[in-house]
Amino acid sequence: MNPNSTLNSQILFREVKDYVTITLGMLMYAIGWTVFLLPSDIPSGAVPGIASIIYWGIGIPVQYTYLVINAGLLLLALKILGLKFCVKTIWAVISMTVILAIIQHFVKGGIIHDQPFMACVLGASFCGGGIGVTFSANGSSGGTDIIAAIVNKYRDISLGRVILLCDLVIISSSYLVLHDWERVVYGYVVLFISSFVLDQVVNSSRQSVQFFIISSKYEEIGTRINKDLHRGVTFLDGVGCYTKNNVKMMFVLAKRRESTTIFRLIKDIDPNAFVSQSAVIGVFGEGFDRIKVK
Repeated sequence: MNPNSTLNSQILFREVKDYVTITLGMLMYAIGWTVFLLPSDIPSGAVPGIASIIYWGIGIPVQYTYLVINAGLLLLALKILGLKFCVKTIWAVISMTVILAIIQHFVKGGIIHDQPFMACVLGASFCGGGIGVTFSANGSSGGTDIIAAIVNKYRDISLGRVILLCDLVIISSSYLVLHDWERVVYGYVVLFISSFVLDQVVNSSRQSVQFFIISSKYEEIGTRINKDLHRGVTFLDGVGCYTKNNVKMMFVLAKRRESTTIFRLIKDIDPNAFVSQSAVIGVFGEGFDRIKVK
């Protein structure tokens, strides 16, 4: 088999998976926004927040405002940040616009009535989870993400700080049409909960662990880890301080969800193996995260 053909197939599969994941993330966000937050008059941040304010003020459906604002921001981003930054964002914006129209057609008036706090919690959870799923696929929902990236290019201001400032201004501005500070406070709660859920989703998908394994059956264990989990194993030479015997130590990096599988195969091969497992803050490279620098 041609190695280049296999590589191209893997790249294609990864890209298709990213676009499907982004669509799922936008579906989650659309449900949180139009099923829970919008019918309960609870403001949110970013472009959806602006679209909500316009909808409450003059009645323009949110999907149209969302599309127009993001189209303008994307044109600006294309000129300043380039096409590579915008491709998946364009897909996310188109997906979101279509999904919003479908949900608005079939779900009218929301499903939670007279319980604004419950709507706030559920809506924020769906929105934060949707953005987290989108980010995990190297995508972006557009809006304030684009503004933050442009500001960050010319000024030494963190992305998170710009996004937070924009969201606070948008949510506070909702008072101009709602005339209800209680709803504005709910908007701040949405901002906090969605940020928390976003972090949980993104971090849970990236949690990794490292193993140090000492066993006389190191070759068999290493081969099984290579074959069953497709993870690399590094053999290190060591000397026991007490016994003075030469030993082979295995160094393995894996996803947290793969820990149980590694422990099981070690136990099957050598129940007396010495194993140390620890969490790591970040792992970058083949099979893990991409290296990201500003």
